[in-house]
Amino acid sequence: MITRDEIPILLDHPVYDGDGNKIGDAKHVFLDDASGRPEWVTVKTGMFGSSESFVPIRDASLVQDHLEVPYPKDKVKGAPAVDIDAGGHLSVDEEHRLYEYYGVNWDNVLGDAPGDSGGTTGEAGTAGTSGTAGAAGAAGAAGAAAGRRGDTSGTTGARGTTADRSGTAGAAGAMSHRGEAGKHGTDDAMTRSEERMHVGVERHETGRARLRKYVVTEEVQQTVPVRHEEVRVEREPITDANREEAESGPAFKEDQHEVTLHEERPVVTTEAVPVERVRMTTEEKVEDETVRGQVRKERIEAETEMTEESGRRGRDVPGRGRE
Repeated sequence: MITRDEIPILLDHPVYDGDGNKIGDAKHVFLDDASGRPEWVTVKTGMFGSSESFVPIRDASLVQDHLEVPYPKDKVKGAPAVDIDAGGHLSVDEEHRLYEYYGVNWDNVLGDAPGDSGGTTGEAGTAGTSGTAGAAGAAGAAGAAAGRRGDTSGTTGARGTTADRSGTAGAAGAMSHRGEAGKHGTDDAMTRSEERMHVGVERHETGRARLRKYVVTEEVQQTVPVRHEEVRVEREPITDANREEAESGPAFKEDQHEVTLHEERPVVTTEAVPVERVRMTTEEKVEDETVRGQVRKERIEAETEMTEESGRRGRDVPGRGRE
């Protein structure tokens, strides 16, 4: 659950849904009239933050520097429109309509309302048991009331501003201490709290990859056999078999005979042939990364004051023995 101390951390910071999708930026936080708890956060959505949607903050969690809500992004963007400039205050009908949209039981909300402040916070302020805290609480309430209507970092009330809840500095101071001063009248136990660190992940673009096709020219070499014709002179003696053919022509007459020579030459042609298909895919690699953060823890010590007759004054510290 988001506390009032964490409100300045989440304002103007991103808001993500449970799947890691960014919804927008947190702009206003509305407090409950009765308990003073943060009940609603408004998120700037749409192009250039043109819309502002209400989201219940009771089940949200603050992760590092952003807020995570248990509602899908489309659910938040489709929330009923509410005029946040109407005095910095949600009407009962508007809040009822929003709770109904998000599936939150209205009866449970009313039953939880007085649980934070306690029924005796006014007595704590009046008795002065928490005076310094009361002054600080009053200053916080005044700052919350000043943040109404248009102040993007203001804190207003879900059913009224924090200044309207009690009107006394003592009640505000007791609320800032979770009503513990008022509880001391009926219970002698203290509540010790500590923070738990929740680590989430968000997706960021790290680069782009593309396939580019281009043409290069390469020299290739291939050996191919080629043929050519050459002249060879053959001589044969005159015999009875060829004498008649040899004496058919005149003697001592100039004559010539031609033979056409041939040769083969290599001829180069090219054709485009598909050789492979190339595509790009992505694969996820999982690596372990150590995340460090700071969490606050409350410690409770017991102090014992003895009377002057005993002559002793001691202090009990958990985990250490008395001497």
